[in-house]
Amino acid sequence: MLSQLSVKNLAVVERLDISFDSGMSTVTGETGAGKSILLQALNLVLGGRGDSALVRHGKDKAEVSAAFDVENHQKIQDYLQDQSLDDEGECVLRRIIGNDGRSKAFVNGVNVPLSVIKGVGELLIDMHGQNEHQLLLRPDQQRELLDAYAQITEECSALNQVVSEYKDTSRQIDGLSNNQDLQHQQQALLQHQLIELEDAMLTQDELNSIESDFKTSANAASLIEKTSNILNKLEQESGINAQLNSLSYELDLVAETDVKLLPIAQMLSGAQVQAQESVYELNNYLSSLSVDEQTTADLEARLGELHDLTRKHHCQITELIRAKDKVVIELDRIGGTSESLDDLKQQKQILTQRYQKQTKILSKVRMEKAQQLSDSVTQSMQVLGMPGSEVKVDLPKKEQGVHYNGDENVVFLVKTNMGSDFKALKKVASGGELSRVSLAISVASSDSEYTPTLIFDEVDVGISGAVAEVVGQKLKQLSKHYQIICITHLAQVAAFGHQHLRVRKTQHNDGAQTTVEQLTSDDRVSEVARILGGATITDKARKAAEEMIKQSA
Repeated sequence: MLSQLSVKNLAVVERLDISFDSGMSTVTGETGAGKSILLQALNLVLGGRGDSALVRHGKDKAEVSAAFDVENHQKIQDYLQDQSLDDEGECVLRRIIGNDGRSKAFVNGVNVPLSVIKGVGELLIDMHGQNEHQLLLRPDQQRELLDAYAQITEECSALNQVVSEYKDTSRQIDGLSNNQDLQHQQQALLQHQLIELEDAMLTQDELNSIESDFKTSANAASLIEKTSNILNKLEQESGINAQLNSLSYELDLVAETDVKLLPIAQMLSGAQVQAQESVYELNNYLSSLSVDEQTTADLEARLGELHDLTRKHHCQITELIRAKDKVVIELDRIGGTSESLDDLKQQKQILTQRYQKQTKILSKVRMEKAQQLSDSVTQSMQVLGMPGSEVKVDLPKKEQGVHYNGDENVVFLVKTNMGSDFKALKKVASGGELSRVSLAISVASSDSEYTPTLIFDEVDVGISGAVAEVVGQKLKQLSKHYQIICITHLAQVAAFGHQHLRVRKTQHNDGAQTTVEQLTSDDRVSEVARILGGATITDKARKAAEEMIKQSA
């Protein structure tokens, strides 16, 4: 509920701080006193359009803040938490308009986009003015109101979860189906590539050595010639090996005289051993070489085959087996896609059946409760100064398919005179009639979930006497479920308020000034008497006011 409204430098208001109570608050005042400034301030703080013209003359900015107690309103708390704006049961909205037209919005001290403060505001207050019925005129809210009245809000949410899964599954199916031809082509190519790789009989040992083997075979004659020449120089009678052996022996003898030569003698002896080992290894190497043109040709052909495969798979020869594994994995994936597509189609069918079952239940309940709500609202309208008027909650069918919120739309239709045609609620011409229709709907659905605060701006326009008293009774009845703030010019309505606020306008040197005061019991009697009798308050008017307030309590 709205607990506090603070206004600074807005139009004719220099400074205003108003505390609101639970139950029903009535707001009265002379014509032109500025009662509408309260609505203007609330509209601004709830995310309405801001204009530099709203800033009080001579001031650089206007500021409006509204504090709400939301401790018992889980829906609002959940929204604030989703936006990371929760503040332990309190919600403070603040709006600043500069004289340059720039605007800032805050929720619980956090600067937010205008769309966020609007989203919060729609959950906090519904304003029923002569020209604006923000909630009841919106089709989605009409559907939510009927569902709340029928107590099927949770069932509708469960249905929407099914619809969400259905649409997600449909998107996946469309994506896979659109790519199916391309996947078939890709599958054929991959299967051809796999056959080629399997026919190549690849082994990692061959892939690691084939390039080296081909190079050796192609140059075998030259390798034999050069290696043999080196071996001869090592092995001949006066060759390097024999010389190292002789020199090592001589140095060993000299080292017997000077031990400092021993390390050098050991080094030379090691060199002779290495030379001898080289002779053995070179002999082994030569024995493995042979000049075989056929072997070379076979290796060249095999190498060419492998190079062709590397070009197709964009890899090195040593990576061909890994490329083959990738082909196998991709083929499995494509095969799995086909299976996945079948699974998704089966899942879609299951979701369709679930949707049809759940929406059938919703449609049946809505049809029954729509008639009950229509009858209840129509009955209320008869005593609200609209004899012959009627409301019908219509349920036009949607196109065949799977839809959020079920198979039907919810449209509130109204006719304001006997014999006239039903029209959509938003097309009712008279602002006063629309206000009373909204009041009748609000009263009829008062057990359903709604915004915690309802504001009615001169809902009693065009009525008087007994009908006005009924309007007051209906508003007070509604205040058992919601906080009601009613701007009125009728004493019969004002008398029903738990709290009475009076708006006054005074003239000062710096311009007009609007103030709002909470009335005491005596002041309230005087104000109701003023509304009844005019500027001159007689004893008779006061007595009538006292009696009216007493009977309304």
